[in-house]
Amino acid sequence: MGKVLAHIRLTRPANVVTAIADIWAGLAIAGLAAGLFAGDFNPYVREAIWLTLATIGLYAGGVAFNDVFDAELDRVERPERPIPSGQASVGSAAMMAAALLLFGIIAAFKVNVWSGELAVFIAVFAVLYDAWGKHQPLFGPINMGMCRGANLLLGISIIPEQIGPNWFVALIPIAYISAITMISRGEVHGKNRKALVGGLWIYFAIFAALIAIALHQKGAGSWQVLPFIGLFAYLIVPPLWKAIATQEPKRIGMAVKAGVLSLIVMNACLTAAYAGWWAALMVMALLPLSLWLAKRFAVT
Repeated sequence: MGKVLAHIRLTRPANVVTAIADIWAGLAIAGLAAGLFAGDFNPYVREAIWLTLATIGLYAGGVAFNDVFDAELDRVERPERPIPSGQASVGSAAMMAAALLLFGIIAAFKVNVWSGELAVFIAVFAVLYDAWGKHQPLFGPINMGMCRGANLLLGISIIPEQIGPNWFVALIPIAYISAITMISRGEVHGKNRKALVGGLWIYFAIFAALIAIALHQKGAGSWQVLPFIGLFAYLIVPPLWKAIATQEPKRIGMAVKAGVLSLIVMNACLTAAYAGWWAALMVMALLPLSLWLAKRFAVT
């Protein structure tokens, strides 16, 4: 049982829930929230389930590979992690990660070709980030952000025709994850003020972009999104502000954790902009589960 739990820890379960929020927001952007309200969602239930399963496999496999590639470094910096502590081997972790990615790709192809190709893109760029991208000062944050942006598009791909008109919304998670990745680089040693301040400015730009998207929709979402943006800002700005003030690894880690878990709220903002508050609350319902898992498994 101990080894099973160790391998589950490698997947960072709380983070996986945030990836599900990407898919659900994508479904709302594609117009399925309106269909659900009108009772016309049934034709897409199977596809929605497959996409949810796909993102679970893709995200869990991607983060597990991160520990595989970081095994030697973690022996020094994070000896409590499953691989350096001996609870999981590099080989078993790699096999699990590969199987999860393959499952995610197969599940996505069950929906349509567009979904499958997006899943392949996510898997390739996730492994690229784990093996190389995260060590690149400029490309690393963008690399990780591209995975998250593609994951949002994966949700939208349930209706492929909706990808073209709504591709630009993927820029929101790309920017947000890039900011979190920048911030996280001081998580071990601290003293990364420029990256922290840069992350804060990206946060402000994201708030403005969310408001602009809501206004562009010219519907109820143009005002219903505001409470969700307020909550989003409340959750991510204060921890980052404290990290900027102290530049301590502990504070930076807390800012990163807040940023990761608040991905669900970010997706709720997008959902509110496109489908209104009631659909956004369905996405927000994932937050308690993510917080509960975060108390039991590492987020970063």
